[in-house]
Amino acid sequence: MIKKEIKIFSPATVANVSCGYDVLGFCLDTIGDEMTIRKTDKKGIVITKIEGYDLPFETIKNVAGVSALALYDDAKPDYGFEIEIFKKIKPGSGIGSSSASASGSVFAMNELLGRPYNKTQLTNFAMKGEALASGCEHADNIAPGIFGGFTLVKSISPLQILQLPTPPDLYATIIHPQIEIKTSEARSILPKEISLKNAITQWANVGSLVHALHTSDYELIRRSLEDVIVEPFRSQLIPYFANVKKMALNSGALGCGISGSGPSIFALSKGIETAKEVESAMKAVYSQTEIGFHTYVSKINVEGMKIIQK
Repeated sequence: MIKKEIKIFSPATVANVSCGYDVLGFCLDTIGDEMTIRKTDKKGIVITKIEGYDLPFETIKNVAGVSALALYDDAKPDYGFEIEIFKKIKPGSGIGSSSASASGSVFAMNELLGRPYNKTQLTNFAMKGEALASGCEHADNIAPGIFGGFTLVKSISPLQILQLPTPPDLYATIIHPQIEIKTSEARSILPKEISLKNAITQWANVGSLVHALHTSDYELIRRSLEDVIVEPFRSQLIPYFANVKKMALNSGALGCGISGSGPSIFALSKGIETAKEVESAMKAVYSQTEIGFHTYVSKINVEGMKIIQK
């Protein structure tokens, strides 16, 4: 029996993963939005509740609404949907706030429609909403939220998402300094051209990281989490980034980099104890500054979106 209402957990995600700018991402487990979607007799998409942050209720100005409309226009059901958003991920945090909204609405609607669409199709709809926030369609945050675990965006047109395996003892530590960096601004400072030497280093790191995930080779993960193209520019937007990275690596992290376009910083570690030590080290840096922050330690979420109430 197909339900009339569903409540879901839409997880935060880390995009780029150092060397994989715009193509790699992974899914978090301890932070995410909650959304309730219900069928209505009146046709169309209406956002009826937003808690947590001040976001637009107008459907075409809200990322969850835009992605929902893309699916709705394709499915053409003879009823409508109401969307309630319980926003836990701060907009502009760099851990996929907009993509959680964009992908959550289409995931839940698909469930209520009886799952006519596959995960790649849902990603395609969600990208329409993400484009409202970032100015262009990209899937490196959306795909891990929908597919779970690590994902690689093979291509946008046609859309092709590759699901990568997750080593069993891999944990993420996130620190979110309370400053805002807009994705569009973080993109604008990047160079239009790069050296062949840096390009070779970067694609070797991406290939090595993908192999390391398949073989659970933690030492190779350590040697692959290096970004010679984007991080040197974007790190200038994040106060104390170099200190945080140094402390994280000194505490045993396999690697440390910018989550999405920032300001959040992620580290990957083998084992939860190391991940917690890395958290303490990251906290120590920002505790000596005027900048507020939040931290999270999370196992890699291999499920992605979760239904929490039917």
